[in-house]
Amino acid sequence: MTYRAPIAEIEFMLNEVLGADQLTQTTLFEDVTEDLRSAILREAAKLSEEVLAPLNVAGDLTPAKLENGVTRCSPGFADGYRAVADGGWVGMAAKPESGGMGLPMTLLVAVNEMMSSACLSLALNPLMTQGQIEALEYHASDEIKAVYLDKLISGQWTGTMNLTEAQAGSDVGALSTKASDNGDGSFAITGQKIFISWGDHDVAENICHLVLARLPDGAAGTRGISLFIVPKFIPDENGNPGVANTLHAVSLEHKMGLHGSPTAVMAFDGAKGWMIGAENGGMAAMFTMMNNARLGVGIQGLSQAEAAFQKALAYAGDRKQGKSLVENGTGTIVDHADVRRNLMTMKTLTLSARAICLDTALSLDLSRALDGAEAEKHKARAAFLTPIAKAFSTDIGCQVAELGVQVHGGMGYIEEAGASQFYRDVRVTAIYEGTNGIQAMDLVGRKMKDGGTAAHAILAEITATAADAAPDVGNPLAAAVNSLTEATQYMLQADMNDRFAGAAPYLRAFALALAGHYLLKSALKDPTRMPLARFHIRQTMQQVDALCSAAREGATTLYALDMDGLAR
Repeated sequence: MTYRAPIAEIEFMLNEVLGADQLTQTTLFEDVTEDLRSAILREAAKLSEEVLAPLNVAGDLTPAKLENGVTRCSPGFADGYRAVADGGWVGMAAKPESGGMGLPMTLLVAVNEMMSSACLSLALNPLMTQGQIEALEYHASDEIKAVYLDKLISGQWTGTMNLTEAQAGSDVGALSTKASDNGDGSFAITGQKIFISWGDHDVAENICHLVLARLPDGAAGTRGISLFIVPKFIPDENGNPGVANTLHAVSLEHKMGLHGSPTAVMAFDGAKGWMIGAENGGMAAMFTMMNNARLGVGIQGLSQAEAAFQKALAYAGDRKQGKSLVENGTGTIVDHADVRRNLMTMKTLTLSARAICLDTALSLDLSRALDGAEAEKHKARAAFLTPIAKAFSTDIGCQVAELGVQVHGGMGYIEEAGASQFYRDVRVTAIYEGTNGIQAMDLVGRKMKDGGTAAHAILAEITATAADAAPDVGNPLAAAVNSLTEATQYMLQADMNDRFAGAAPYLRAFALALAGHYLLKSALKDPTRMPLARFHIRQTMQQVDALCSAAREGATTLYALDMDGLAR
């Protein structure tokens, strides 16, 4: 089975459901017409299918290796990366004044889905660089921009994000990496970072690390953290890679999946770096990159769901087993009700994750392209949707990949069948860039500081869709909104730990209701899609009421057992 980019599905969602032509009505994106979007998507599909997809298994079977201080990447990855860079895909959303194409995030999200479905391990590399480009565009000095942006946008150099330390994971403020002023505009960075995706490699001529570190007088916690760019090779007076910096990869992690992506432990021994943004303002600058990355990680989850579904559907359409109870059926296991239920679940969840991610990106674009109250409305909408996009899309990436193994039956447990790689590769996406539990806490914490305005506005959109539909699908969707409205009011009034206790079910419930909204809007545009909407709304979405009930339960039941009780 060969990966095929779902261009028709992406374009239908963009053009018919989400209204991507809103972009062309703005000055910023007036040239990004439907024809241009279609041409770009087709070129990205060709690259994904013909160049990247053949590298996926090779990356899994032949991981990157650190030998004599040099990281050797998986076979074919250097050529694959060069095809991505030479095509201009790394900098497609970067600002034109920086050398980028200035294309909307919405289009970048669609392209990154295809590349990630084709070969997630390799696609992680440009994703990290794209986040670094955005951070530098918004926070770096003109001098830093002049040295780094052009090289990053062209793909000559790549970027990483260095937050995590052994004792400072989600609690970034506990980091111990130090920075001291060299007196010449540069700083000496000393410390060790772990879990650095593409922290060392041989596919580009330089690697630029964004590193969080603390100055000698930096306050404790996140308030005293600054951000620095620390290159592997220090640029010379002509902006080319010069002498090696005093940093190195200590080791590469042996991981459950993503074998082709070199995940490094990085050591900085007085390495020369330059501050990005304000002193002690590192977290604000890094969050620019992290917010970009959180949506990007949601896309990674979606990408593996799409790839796993394609593989499972192809297998089920060929596999003959058992007696079919369906008259005039296919004669394959697709006829069996349980297999059909799994495939319908996989497809509806995948479509739903795509819609949430594209909708989030569209709101981000409109917040940049519009002014005043309209811009603020889209900014708040995007902020509310971002943790849902990250958490739900990666959760369903794991769920759909697991169902893909199930559809394959015993063959799904055999590595050569290829179904298991999707699950192994996608599993980390629910963990990194902020675990999905942290995303849920963010949703009911920071994202509700507006008194629920963004949440209620989105619920109103879902209500409008329900009102346009027939009662058999419209009424259940309206009922889901009622449950979510009650749960939202609870979250706004509850103590913070009670909110956190119900955060995960609340996020899942909101995502499933959004899924019903998108699928039903799709069906109202194209009636042949109604079976998908009906399946989700009348089966999967029925979980919303129970999830909202759990979300309102509070923290008491979680702490009813002490450690001794848990250990019994």
